[in-house]
Amino acid sequence: MQTTLSSPQALSQSTGHSFTRSLPGRIVLMVAATVFIAICAHISVPLPFTPVPLSMQDFAVLLVGLALGPVAGFGALALYLAEGAMGMPVFTPQGLGGVAQIIGPTGGFLLSYPFVAAIAGWGARSLRIQNGFARAALACTFASIVLFAFGATWLAQYRHLAPLPVFHMAVTPFLPGNIVKIAAASGIFSAIDRLWRA
Repeated sequence: MQTTLSSPQALSQSTGHSFTRSLPGRIVLMVAATVFIAICAHISVPLPFTPVPLSMQDFAVLLVGLALGPVAGFGALALYLAEGAMGMPVFTPQGLGGVAQIIGPTGGFLLSYPFVAAIAGWGARSLRIQNGFARAALACTFASIVLFAFGATWLAQYRHLAPLPVFHMAVTPFLPGNIVKIAAASGIFSAIDRLWRA
């Protein structure tokens, strides 16, 4: 029988705590998630051939989606974008910051984040796969396809690039790292999920 945590409410029931069921509790979780994503965003390395830096930001987005679920994950990432739009230093340091970064060359990646988190969270709870790691990894794979599709399409329009050059700028260099990030996020989530249900 498949046993998954379907929401923050399920998490709170499994641990015996009511904090995550309350509105203040959910807000605290979402704010904490934006702090975590901002920290990971600053772990970044610029690349000379593309405006898209290597960063841990997408790892954080996947893990937040897995941990919080589709609704709270979407909300946390929407809050994250709002914080960045207000000028808070939550985005990768290679960009201009604020709204300029959201509408800049990497804007497609940023704007995809709420959907990426929601897809990861939904898939980890809805896919009919018994193994928790495999379920989370497949959910993150679907979410990453959306991430790269948004990011590459936006960059192609922004720079007026053909599909092949933009693929080499926005997708190819990041695939090996993305595989590692999917494995790490899925491993952390499945380990925590087992602890919650123990």
